[in-house]
Amino acid sequence: MKGEYNEYESKMKKTVEVLDHDFSTLRAGRANAAVLERIQVDYYGSPTPIAQIASVSVPEPRVLTIQPWDISALKLIDRAIQSSDLGINPQNDGKVIRLVFPQLTEERRRELVRQVHKFGEDSKVSIRNIRRDAIERFKAQKKKSEITEDDLKIIEKDFQELTDKYCKEIDAHAAKKEKELMEL
Repeated sequence: MKGEYNEYESKMKKTVEVLDHDFSTLRAGRANAAVLERIQVDYYGSPTPIAQIASVSVPEPRVLTIQPWDISALKLIDRAIQSSDLGINPQNDGKVIRLVFPQLTEERRRELVRQVHKFGEDSKVSIRNIRRDAIERFKAQKKKSEITEDDLKIIEKDFQELTDKYCKEIDAHAAKKEKELMEL
């Protein structure tokens, strides 16, 4: 039975990891290579992530530099960034692409905070769905008389505690990200 608990708890941990990844892709006014993860470059006919064809570095807090290993990919990377939803115009000097992240406006910060709350709420819904699936599985076992009514009550209580723990963790991660976004 402990193995079944672990299976559901690992799904809940994975949900929190996905949330952290989603938070890392939000553009927070600081240079962060994670914002490029969703951008694909059409490199020799196949969509390729920028990190696989170029070196990405952060020389200054609000500047990201992209230096392709194959100089012919420079224009392709430039075009992919311009056509993405990143909202930053790349500066291309023929060897390196620079992305300068502007300070966020108050309106943009609030928009990002709303997005953080949405990500957080979606993650909590996922956690609750995992709890529901687990409890349904154990109810089926009770119906087959594999576990007792008392076992089921204990299991339901344990999964509620696990759900509460991960929902609090999600709230803490969201609060931390919100604070980061609202810093001037």
